[in-house]
Amino acid sequence: MGETIIDGEVKTYKKGMTMQEYTPWAGHLETNEPSIRLNDWVTDYMNLPETRAAFNIPADVQAWQQCSNIDYTIGAESSRWIYPLLKDKYRMMFYSGDTDAAVATYGSKMWINDLGWKVVDEWRTWETEGQVSGYTEKREGLDFYTIKGVGHMAPQWKRGPVNNMIMSWIHGQPL
Repeated sequence: MGETIIDGEVKTYKKGMTMQEYTPWAGHLETNEPSIRLNDWVTDYMNLPETRAAFNIPADVQAWQQCSNIDYTIGAESSRWIYPLLKDKYRMMFYSGDTDAAVATYGSKMWINDLGWKVVDEWRTWETEGQVSGYTEKREGLDFYTIKGVGHMAPQWKRGPVNNMIMSWIHGQPL
């Protein structure tokens, strides 16, 4: 646990999460190794008084915690319900790091297939500076991309390819 003082009031927060806490549905992957706490420094940073002031977070708002109070059993469909509502109103992109253990590419591809939207550009590679950066498939209403060799934080670990992907998509240029 950590604590910060905001307007004279002590606020406590949980410092990061173990992998088991972050991915409770992946219990079959548990090991006997000691659990490493992930993102404890991010939690500390987000609770600094100067960080809260920079983000205009009111003093009466609780301390920040990573993924706090999420019940992973409430919404089995996750956020996929929003895509049909937005179809034909907005261009949409969904991307996934192909080694993401939290939001696996395979599962994303399954729910995208379940939408039943027509494929307009078949599954193929996309490149950055002559190197394969991932795969893409375009459907009526949704462009899906994978980023090769990275997990959940794709923009952090593959800045060049992700920037290339996003800027090409924004400007309607092919990859």
